[in-house]
Amino acid sequence: MIKKVIVIFVFTSLLVNCKRELQDADEIVQKSIAVSGGNTIKSTTISFDFRDKHYRAVRDNGQFQLERIFKDSVNSVRDVLSNDGFLRFINNKPYEVSKEKEESYSASVNSVHYFSVLPYGLNSKAVKKNYLGKTNVKGTDYHKIKITFSEDGGGEDFEDVFIYWIDTVTFKVDYLAYSYAEKHGIGLRFREAYNERFIEGIRFVDYNNYKPKGDNVVLEHLDSKFENNGLELLSKIDLENILVKD
Repeated sequence: MIKKVIVIFVFTSLLVNCKRELQDADEIVQKSIAVSGGNTIKSTTISFDFRDKHYRAVRDNGQFQLERIFKDSVNSVRDVLSNDGFLRFINNKPYEVSKEKEESYSASVNSVHYFSVLPYGLNSKAVKKNYLGKTNVKGTDYHKIKITFSEDGGGEDFEDVFIYWIDTVTFKVDYLAYSYAEKHGIGLRFREAYNERFIEGIRFVDYNNYKPKGDNVVLEHLDSKFENNGLELLSKIDLENILVKD
């Protein structure tokens, strides 16, 4: 009888701790979204330049229109992703694309806008959060949060996995890493935030974008690789000419 009670107690404790971890992860992410201007982002127009393209995002409490505008060698191209789907315009005229290209262009447009305002977007119903504990990177303590997505509402790349390092004091995201499917297996990236600035109450950062130097690297261990010179700088993710309007 005593053994039975102990087993029940241990099982109940595990359930409570598991639930508490889930609650902690969600609470930490919500605080991070708040300090980064999440309440402002949901009803603004944000525009910026990234590399050779111009981007514009109009958000209105769940309604959204994400745009990418650029010129190729001949034409002016405008891609529009909204609640209604994807449209491409060439020289201001609708241009029909194949289903495959539509999915590719949609993912590309969404990706740039998604990263531009992180951690906004991590409160979606498709997001699943898992608290991995506290860790230290370069002398600063962080909450380590793993993010996965449900297939329903998670988008084309719902199998991607993210990890966020959220400062235990400021609740800002200083590092993030993710895994993604590529032709010959799984790709890994680690991003280090820098050049923080607040524009109309919204936090924007640029990133140093790294990849592992070797093979057989685990996503969850990329922070250790970063500290021990196990990553190489692949590119820089810099947003320019940022403009925020209500």
